[in-house]
Amino acid sequence: MHSYWDDFWALKGYKDAAFLARVVGDEQALARLEGARDEFRSDLIESIRLAAGQHGIDFIPGAAELGDFDPTSTTIALAPVGELANLPRDLIESTFERYWREAEERRLGERAWDDYTPYELRAVGTFVRLGWRERALKLMRFFLAGRRPPGWNQWAEVVGREARKPRFVGDMPHAWIASDFIRSALDLFAYERESDRSLVLAAGIPAGWLDGAGIAVQGLRTTYGVLSYRIGRNSDGCTISIDPGIRIPPGGIVFEWPGPEPPESVWINGRPAVWEGGALMIRRL
Repeated sequence: MHSYWDDFWALKGYKDAAFLARVVGDEQALARLEGARDEFRSDLIESIRLAAGQHGIDFIPGAAELGDFDPTSTTIALAPVGELANLPRDLIESTFERYWREAEERRLGERAWDDYTPYELRAVGTFVRLGWRERALKLMRFFLAGRRPPGWNQWAEVVGREARKPRFVGDMPHAWIASDFIRSALDLFAYERESDRSLVLAAGIPAGWLDGAGIAVQGLRTTYGVLSYRIGRNSDGCTISIDPGIRIPPGGIVFEWPGPEPPESVWINGRPAVWEGGALMIRRL
């Protein structure tokens, strides 16, 4: 079957190859690779649309011929491939709305289930990118409860509903799943948004975590340098401190307030700033 999982990785390869050609200054290779990348992306999106239409589905299928529901594989289209802005938004929304509905029914015991694979941890980072902050945190809590045994702080390839029931568990500890957890956990605090080449801060952090001393990140490596920042809130307002070492991306550094109403006062590195629709766009430090 023709798996879109493989196609997403192929698109990532084209994008990285073009990036490397730009870095080394090979203009001829850059033009050729960017053309191949854009043609491949166009064909891929058209294929997804055609497959969804032929199968009469409203989600991105796992494979063109099957029309199957495989949201865990589809997550990579958003991260690390970075195609959220280019893929059909209606199909993306429907894919992960259905996944969320089924995952929530499982979490609440409203859906019969026997086991799952923690590869699903990738969905946490996907939800962050979709702006589904609370959903991302609920997913993360569910998966954290599935570590076996709890004191080992790791996952098996397969996690069962009944912890002591004999079953196939696959590899344990599972490093690929661990990497999915690490990526999603970091996404809560910062991620790079490819569509506008911006750096998004704390998109998965609930408002309560920002009270008092708030949160702090130190030494997070990004395309734009090493990111270290702190965000805290008290009765006087919100304070954001970003350390030297990070270059301002072309699209700026973005912080959206996690609650319904942002604090009236906000300071960035000691200077007053202004909310724009509940968000800050930081273009200089």
